[in-house]
Amino acid sequence: MPIYEYRCNACGHEMEIIQKMADDPMKDCPICKESKLKKLISAAGFRLKGSGWYETDFKNNKKAKKDSSSGHSGGSCGGGGCGCAS
Repeated sequence: MPIYEYRCNACGHEMEIIQKMADDPMKDCPICKESKLKKLISAAGFRLKGSGWYETDFKNNKKAKKDSSSGHSGGSCGGGGCGCAS
């Protein structure tokens, strides 16, 4: 379940709450009891980058083995006239 951050516009209290994505946003501050809670926008705790974790970590990639045996360092160019040092 995701962790959501909230801040009370009345008293300034900040908190993190674990909620289901389908749950309604919280409205009442547990400190001052005012209905002034606002959900904050925050960065994700992880990033997916590169060519993809599934393809590079768990899949038997025959093309990568073929490229490494031919002396080419990999990438998406295929070694044909792209200007990289293959």
